[in-house]
Amino acid sequence: MTTPDTQPLGLYIHIPFCRSKCDYCDFYSLSGRAEDMDDYQRALISHIRQTAPTAASFCVDTVYFGGGTPSIYGGQRLCQLLQEIKTHYRVLPDAEITLEANPDSVDVTLLTDLRRAGFNRLSLGVQSACDEHLRAVHRPHTFAQAQQAVAAARAAGLNNLSLDLIYGLPGQTMADWQDTVEQVLALKPEHLSCYGLKVEENTPLYIRVQQGEVLPDDDAQADMYLWTVARLEQAGYHQYEISNFARPGMQSRHNLRYWLTRPYLGFGPGAHSDFGAQRFSLIRDLDGYIRGVQNGLSVTDSCQAISHRERAREYLMLRLRTTGGIDPEEYSRTYSMSFAPLETLLLHYRQQGWVTQQGGRWRFTPEGFLLSNPLISQLLEAQSEHDI
Repeated sequence: MTTPDTQPLGLYIHIPFCRSKCDYCDFYSLSGRAEDMDDYQRALISHIRQTAPTAASFCVDTVYFGGGTPSIYGGQRLCQLLQEIKTHYRVLPDAEITLEANPDSVDVTLLTDLRRAGFNRLSLGVQSACDEHLRAVHRPHTFAQAQQAVAAARAAGLNNLSLDLIYGLPGQTMADWQDTVEQVLALKPEHLSCYGLKVEENTPLYIRVQQGEVLPDDDAQADMYLWTVARLEQAGYHQYEISNFARPGMQSRHNLRYWLTRPYLGFGPGAHSDFGAQRFSLIRDLDGYIRGVQNGLSVTDSCQAISHRERAREYLMLRLRTTGGIDPEEYSRTYSMSFAPLETLLLHYRQQGWVTQQGGRWRFTPEGFLLSNPLISQLLEAQSEHDI
């Protein structure tokens, strides 16, 4: 539990190794670099230790191992990293400690070792129940392996399981997507993340689309999304963010800290941090990161001081991603800014069915979430015009 002299802090550990790259992925990850894992481990441990004194007044309440594919990094390395964190940071007894994994790279032995070391949440990249669609984006597993991974997690004693799904995959129809959701619901996870496929530049999927491959269009994705929100609510998974759904009390505490602008520190190439009134990112270069940490050089790629005005913008951008939404009194009190120009727009949005007001808080409806990017841009423009 936190005390008056401590603040909650999240830690993100980036494991940039993959067996193979999926066609849609633009995260910093590398395949075919297993020989660098030991050097990377030493660099990570050094960086974790070096940074610890800056977090002396914080209590760590979430730790997230993301990637890449952390589950191919090896149980021994993962357990060693977690022990280093527990040794050098004040990790709360009930901290949420998450591992991302692909279904083909976990088994009961690995997951049991991780649970005993303190990992208590598993996020599995299932993506689809259709093997044809998985192959279409070069996922390295089958749905049968996903089912086996869920069974292994339960056998290992993990009772906080999140499954990632993607809609809008090549060749996917509404019926295909509905079948995926129903098959995944049968696995009874505590949490589901459902993302619309995005075509990012400099990915193999982007090249395929440029060459003429046709994907489900925006309208098809919108239909899939709206059906999903209704179906998951019916199944007992409450939406708490645009793409995230959970059984009561099982929201991702680590991801919530991003949307609620709570502090976190990131380690590893490409990792981001929000700490000490600054936002900074680390270089997207495995070799440069290892070399920099080993030689005491800066591994920061960019750094920006977060002004009071910028925090006000973040409040709108990030809180409106959640179903908790924004509160006029909280906004005015925290940022000393009038809510009136925002309310004028929100009243118009409500007439269109894009937002609703509950308990004084404004939040997007499912239909509003589909338009959230342009709607938030309009709110930010109104905020800037009336900034006092």
